[in-house]
Amino acid sequence: MPIGIQTFRDIRDPKENYVYIDKTPEALKLTENGKYYFLSRPRHFGKSLFLDTLSEIFLGHKQHFEGLHIYDKYDWEQNYPVIKIDFTGGELSSRVFIENKITTNLKDNCEFNNVSFKESVENIDLGTMLASLIKTLYKKYNQKVVLLIDEYDKPIIDNITNKETALEARNILRGFYASIKACDQYLRFVFMTGVSKFSKLNLFSGLNNIQDITLNEKYATITGYTHNDLKESFTDYLDGIDLEKVKQWYNGYNYFGEPIYNPFDILLFLSENGKFSNYWWETGNPKFLIDILKKNKYYLPDLENIVVTKETLSAFDVEQIDIVALLWQTGYLTFDTEVGDESFLLYKMKIPNLEIQKSLNALFFDYLSNMSTQKTTHQLKIHNILKSKDFSSLETEIKSLFAAIPYHNYVNNNMGTYEGYYASVMYTFMASLGFLAYAEDTTNKGRADMTLTGPNEIVILEFKVDMPAENALHQIKTKRYYEKYLNHGKQIYFVGMHFSSDEKNVVSMVWEKMQTNT
Repeated sequence: MPIGIQTFRDIRDPKENYVYIDKTPEALKLTENGKYYFLSRPRHFGKSLFLDTLSEIFLGHKQHFEGLHIYDKYDWEQNYPVIKIDFTGGELSSRVFIENKITTNLKDNCEFNNVSFKESVENIDLGTMLASLIKTLYKKYNQKVVLLIDEYDKPIIDNITNKETALEARNILRGFYASIKACDQYLRFVFMTGVSKFSKLNLFSGLNNIQDITLNEKYATITGYTHNDLKESFTDYLDGIDLEKVKQWYNGYNYFGEPIYNPFDILLFLSENGKFSNYWWETGNPKFLIDILKKNKYYLPDLENIVVTKETLSAFDVEQIDIVALLWQTGYLTFDTEVGDESFLLYKMKIPNLEIQKSLNALFFDYLSNMSTQKTTHQLKIHNILKSKDFSSLETEIKSLFAAIPYHNYVNNNMGTYEGYYASVMYTFMASLGFLAYAEDTTNKGRADMTLTGPNEIVILEFKVDMPAENALHQIKTKRYYEKYLNHGKQIYFVGMHFSSDEKNVVSMVWEKMQTNT
């Protein structure tokens, strides 16, 4: 299992016998069809390994590629000097740290390419230093230079909740990247990766010839594992593994091609003998989402059905942080379908899989309720109630859940002041339990507030604020929200809830088991 291995020659070392999924078909296409590329993918998706693969190709290290797609298709007699700028790792919380990171990168590249780094250039701005290195290598090797930049945006992303530092980081990077366009005649190939897609106008300062392949279906699987990769390359590890359950938990990231898995999830899942856990989520620090959420009165159930333009997803910047764009770029939302036509194309978004649904909604619930210390007890009780279909006990536990939310949360938390707070609390809590949850579940007769799907049951829930629970139950039946699930072979239940804005709680609940003649 190549857990954490980001060096191509190491992962291809015959003595180590690591599993490697061949990404050289995509690499070959890139080298043959263009010059400037940009790729956005969430963290731990294999960007660094792919960048190192490109480096080994351009350096002409054919010996590492035997048996791979590119081996007999690339001209290995052509090799180029390579500059790799790597922002992964290290402290980036101030101008000094960011500038030191860039300077260290340039020094390392000088050493790698056998050219001297003159101390006097430290008085030159960073962009000029990069341009000088590119020209030096071009003259030394009489060959154009390959420039690879990993996590180009990390100095900004690491400071996203500190606007002053983030703006300073953006200005440093803008000057640094501006030198690339001026060096066009000396460059053979440029590839930049990152988590976010910052506006070209605000960051690249004129580098408008870069091709963004983030949503190019030809490169949809340039990183990550497909389900077929899982079945074919990890056969020895799959004995007794429920592949459909694995798909529900970890698959679903969509870049308009075959859905993919995050490699980190799969490698950890298999190395832990098939134990389901939130492996990828636990490696990050998504607290920044709450900091952004505090500034917006966002109706969280809408995340399952949000429809956006391509421009919305590409307009992310320090001074204009759109939460949907942020959730997509960080891997907490993905594409579901295209809506509309070429004249007005929109994208419907979704939460990619069960790992993200559970973890993201648990995070949001903690924020909405301010009761993270008691959450686990309520989760266990309500999970068991739903699993055993003991709906007669559900009302008591839901009341207990809302009663545990501190009163000041309604008063001081701006999320509690807008219509939809109760539905947001219910949705985020239920979605954190491990059932597949669909908010605003669309049917041809309307939208149910929530649908929970378990192994043998489907629960359709409707909420009413200051209206009888019977009204909610009546709506489920008259709108026939259940019809889309009739052929699923599962028992269907209807649940109606009445929330009181005065009591800040559920005051009544009714439920029914659907009869076959409904």
